[in-house]
Amino acid sequence: MTSKQISVGIGIPMIIVGALVAVLLAPTQIQLKDTVEFIGSLIGILGVLIFIAGLFVRTTPKIAS
Repeated sequence: MTSKQISVGIGIPMIIVGALVAVLLAPTQIQLKDTVEFIGSLIGILGVLIFIAGLFVRTTPKIAS
C-alpha cells in the first residue's frame, strides 16, 4: 500500500511540476532557456521513474519470531 502512496504522492506531482517548469518557465528565461528546459525535463523523468518504481514494489512478508 505504501508504494502506491509514494507513486501518487511523489511521482505524479514531480511529473506535473517538471512539465510546468519546462513549458511555462522556460520561455520567460531568455539566456537560461535550455537549462530550464533540461531541469524541468529531468524533474519529469525522475517523477516517471519514481511512479513506475512505486507500481512494481512488492511487500516482503514479515518473519514471525
